[in-house]
Amino acid sequence: MPVPDYQSFMLPVLRFAGKRPQESIAIRAVIAAMAEEFSLTEADQREMLPSGASTTLGSRVGWACTYMRKAGLIESPQRAQLKITDLGRKTLATNPKTINTAFLKQFPEFQAFQNRSKAPTGDATSKESALPDKTPVELIENGYVSLRAALVTELLQRLKECTPSFFERLVVELVVKMGYGGSRADAGKAIGKAGDGGIDGIIKEDRLGLDAIYMQAKRWTDKPVGRPDVQQFQGALSGHGAIKGIFITTSTFTKEAIEYVAALRNSKIVLIDGEELAELMIEHGIGVATAAVYEVKRVDSDYFSEEE
Repeated sequence: MPVPDYQSFMLPVLRFAGKRPQESIAIRAVIAAMAEEFSLTEADQREMLPSGASTTLGSRVGWACTYMRKAGLIESPQRAQLKITDLGRKTLATNPKTINTAFLKQFPEFQAFQNRSKAPTGDATSKESALPDKTPVELIENGYVSLRAALVTELLQRLKECTPSFFERLVVELVVKMGYGGSRADAGKAIGKAGDGGIDGIIKEDRLGLDAIYMQAKRWTDKPVGRPDVQQFQGALSGHGAIKGIFITTSTFTKEAIEYVAALRNSKIVLIDGEELAELMIEHGIGVATAAVYEVKRVDSDYFSEEE
């Protein structure tokens, strides 16, 4: 089953803590208990947030704990540990059917926390309440994913509209930024000059030129690259005694082309379609500029440790 939203973890976490009222429980033990509680598979437990910074399960259990701590139902005696409070035990004694952010609003401490978390416009509806199934981290990361997807789409459109010479220069810059082609001057001389049986360029695999990579680039806008085009490229590699190639296109590759490359045994061809090309441009800072940087900070528990 999919990993439940963070609010679904609140009551099970409180019940788990309530079984060991005198103990401080490690968060990792709580996460493991929640995985068992909801019968999550290994794949569910390994699912990562878009940033790859933490698992979805760990993040959502963590935020469930954070909100209940803000309401005073649990406390954190030490870093990465929790313990149920007297208020938490009294709350469990009422046998609540569910605990969510709406339930937590009855506690003054949580109300105060929510008031501090309101949107700066003064709107009484915060982002949290607009999307109650998302944690603040997920809201940020989902927004980032949406912005990145829009950027990929815009870059891909620009790639399809650029001139062949501009596209050639872009490919040169990309392969150099990725660590291939030697210097930019070397790569510039090597790409776009071969023109031999489907070969558009030959670049160094490393700055020392110990091996060569053959390239083909097609700036297509109206059709996908099919198996015949890739097969011709592979034939050109064989004609040069080469075994490594990169096929770049602003379009896509057909299923047959992808399957053909996957079945090759004596040579290695990497296919880069338009979407992946745009992703690589973003990753290596080509054709894009930073619009804004937001730092997300947390309390440094080590700083507040008074141990000498």
